[in-house]
Amino acid sequence: MNLKPQDILFLLKLTALGKKNWSFNKLAIDLAMSPSEVHAAAKRALVARLAIKEDDKIWPNIRNLEEFLLYGIQYVFVPEHGELNRGMPTAYAASPMNSIIVANNEPPPVWPDAEGKIRGESFSPLYRSVPKAAKKDPELYELLALVDAIRGGRAREREIAKKELKKRLKQYA
Repeated sequence: MNLKPQDILFLLKLTALGKKNWSFNKLAIDLAMSPSEVHAAAKRALVARLAIKEDDKIWPNIRNLEEFLLYGIQYVFVPEHGELNRGMPTAYAASPMNSIIVANNEPPPVWPDAEGKIRGESFSPLYRSVPKAAKKDPELYELLALVDAIRGGRAREREIAKKELKKRLKQYA
């Protein structure tokens, strides 16, 4: 069993939802994935011990998820940086990091998106449907941006993102 990037998207969406009820079909729509992709992501997350099953519900295993996001994701899901593109800001260029990090003269990292309003250096999203999912859920967008800062940011950006992510995961727990 190999963990896939959509598994992390699934877990971050569950984290953003908090303790609200959810269904596989609703998550599939929210994440712009097929229901079978969401089912498969849930199975892999359970096997990897990044999620737990209580009765019929699946919840993120916050302690294990935090450890993976803080110390492993940057080595497993390395982002690709590319040419200038229109897109959605991510990492230090998106909330909540953009209120902490002062932008320099370099183009900001963006997920390529035809509807994007910002021109910046393309930064491969964790999964292809991330921009669509982020547009629908501001809290998920912030979690994804923090994870991107850890995946592809400089040392200072990674440390700030780790502190903020810990704070948010603690709120869930």
